[in-house]
Amino acid sequence: MKKEKGIVYLVGAGPGDPRLITVRGLQCLKRSDVVVYDRLASPRLLRHLPEGTEKIYVGKLPDRHTMKQEAINQLLVDLALQGKTVTRLKGGDPTIFGRVGEEAELLRANGIEFEIVPGITSAIAVPAYAGIPVTHRDMASSLSIVTGHESPDKLDKSIYWDKVTNATGTLIFLMGVAKVGYIAEQLIRHGKRADTPIALIRWGTRVEQRTITGTLESIERIVKEANFQPPAVIVVGDVVLQREKLAWYEKKPLFGVRVLVTRARAQSSELADLIEELGGEPCELPVIEIREPRDEAKIEAIQSALTQAEQFDWLLFTSVNGVEYFFRWLRRFGVDIRSFHRARIAAVGPKTAEELEIRGLTVRELPAQYQAEGLLESIAGELQPGQKVLLPRGDLAREVLPKELAAMGLLPTELDVYETVLADVQDELAFEWIREGVIHAVTFTSSSTVTNLMTILRRNGFEDPAAALSGATIASIGPLTSKTAREHGLNVMVEPEKATVEALVEELVRHQASIRSRIEQSL
Repeated sequence: MKKEKGIVYLVGAGPGDPRLITVRGLQCLKRSDVVVYDRLASPRLLRHLPEGTEKIYVGKLPDRHTMKQEAINQLLVDLALQGKTVTRLKGGDPTIFGRVGEEAELLRANGIEFEIVPGITSAIAVPAYAGIPVTHRDMASSLSIVTGHESPDKLDKSIYWDKVTNATGTLIFLMGVAKVGYIAEQLIRHGKRADTPIALIRWGTRVEQRTITGTLESIERIVKEANFQPPAVIVVGDVVLQREKLAWYEKKPLFGVRVLVTRARAQSSELADLIEELGGEPCELPVIEIREPRDEAKIEAIQSALTQAEQFDWLLFTSVNGVEYFFRWLRRFGVDIRSFHRARIAAVGPKTAEELEIRGLTVRELPAQYQAEGLLESIAGELQPGQKVLLPRGDLAREVLPKELAAMGLLPTELDVYETVLADVQDELAFEWIREGVIHAVTFTSSSTVTNLMTILRRNGFEDPAAALSGATIASIGPLTSKTAREHGLNVMVEPEKATVEALVEELVRHQASIRSRIEQSL
């Protein structure tokens, strides 16, 4: 039964790093019918939404300005009156200069239930990511949080400078970059030393994080020379000196690198998590969808092969997907894996082998190289003419393996247990980042991720996708994928020796280190 009125969760998303959202905030996302968000909330949080959740972006787009606060307030009411569960995702903590009170007031006026979910405020988290603790036993035992996003006249009316200046050991100003000179001037006038340390941290906890430091006397000049732009958190006090010892985030190997991840959604998390752990920011744009075949003839072929399990001498798996979907079909048709008791099992690559071992199976051999060609070389002495081989794999798998088996006198049966199709992608933020040239690297884990990304970009207004990606480091998982990328006009710069996600990320780290080294040498 449809609810007459829904509920609205006013959730603090944290300062930017998606891992800093609260457990309660994540719970709200996972039960949402619709989420309303802006640019201060990490787009990676959206991957936690249930399938089919409506996403409404109220931030700035190339053809649209940011939605007015009054319009956002009314939007939340309208959605809730439709009986929907709504999550309003706001950067930082919604109660600290987040205008949550205005949103909640209108909801209450319309008789709509709401819940305010606190978030980690940028006032504390952003300095921490810059290596600045806002309190310190020997330097500051208290702090003040002040809005700086006002004209000088308004600042003077809302801030009692004579009280604020020396009231606490640390002063935090949010959104005050444009007024930093005036703020510094007032603090000096009301008793702060001219050489008091000050730091500005832009887009803290994100890939764009940038930190500058100085003193109250010098900071306005430094900001102008650096062309330092908002949004930023301003920290005033001796705690800023801790940055020299405690800076940690900017030292991560992929810090400052935004990476486009093109794998299927079900598989992208592993790669995205590795990138994130190393300080990079993954932008997930799944361009392929892995699914069961829909063609009845293929389904009948799968059932026929599985019900004749005892005739096979070999089971050869070439991917993790092949393993996963093979076992799905076993369950669907009620076939016990022990029916393949005659078959020896081989796998391409350690991940495929691991997926089989998790299921209690012993893998006969691993190839010397993580390609189909390497597999036959490693087990050639055990292959005999007349043996029957079952190859559970995808519809786009290469023909090299079955042809080589047939040439050796074996009888291969190809089984399309899954198919790879073009994903339905509508991610305006990812497309905007590509247009702006702020995607720093692109990862490809198969030839289909290359061809599908090119197709999706063309469908979304990119006349020359290769040119749009020309400023990014192209990272390919192996030679076949690299070949496809080059055929599409992409310059492949990263290719690991082993075709694994871990090796791909390690090679990307080495590449970024070499870029940084060249930049440092040129300075």
